Amino acid sequence: MSERPSEAVPQTMTDHTLKFFGQELDQLKAEVARMGGLAETQVADAVEAVGRRDLALAQAVVVRDEKLDVLQHEIERKAIRMIALRQPVAQDLRRTVAAMKMSWSLERTGDQAKSIAKRALMIAESEPIIPVTRSIVRMGKLVVGRLKDALDAYTSSAVERARGVWQSDDEVDEHYNSVFRELLTYMMSDPRTIGSCTQLLFIAKNLERIGDYATNIAEMALYEITGEEIEGERPKGGDGRSNPPEAPV
Repeated sequence: MSERPSEAVPQTMTDHTLKFFGQELDQLKAEVARMGGLAETQVADAVEAVGRRDLALAQAVVVRDEKLDVLQHEIERKAIRMIALRQPVAQDLRRTVAAMKMSWSLERTGDQAKSIAKRALMIAESEPIIPVTRSIVRMGKLVVGRLKDALDAYTSSAVERARGVWQSDDEVDEHYNSVFRELLTYMMSDPRTIGSCTQLLFIAKNLERIGDYATNIAEMALYEITGEEIEGERPKGGDGRSNPPEAPV
């Protein structure tokens, strides 16, 4: 009686399954990277619309936000399906969960960029407050840089680059605090600026939150690569506050 090949076929099937799953994970990561690129562009364009008082660009940012929403739902759907069907463990599970969580942060980043663009439309017809607007633009460029670094760390699995984003979390907060004080000074000295200053203050808060999302992405990149969560509180500004002051509601 001939023996049945009990090992050869299962092993071949296992190899094929693992290879296919690896391709699915790579595709999922590529989709997150694509979504990250779109979110980064949204923030950069929203900030530019504020600085240049560009109505057309601001409108474009508002319209493009739907693309991020669609991508987020697609990534989440694929990640949940992969967890249900493949039951990944160890690093494969971390990669899947990280992709899903990053898509959430990126979708919220897009929401903040959309809010900035809408406020750019609201203040475009008012008298410009050039010094504060320049401060907002500088803060925006810093935030875009942090977001780019976090996404690059994720796509290239660069541990130190991700850690650098996390360790510089206080820089955005310091800019926000500075803009906050600057705007209060304008509003107290000239009540006619209160409307525009309030919108600029909300824009600064939008940027501060985007900075937090960039830090979230860096933390998830570190978790995916190392399997370890960062312990301790994020670095904050030198005034000892755990959070920067909130914009008035």
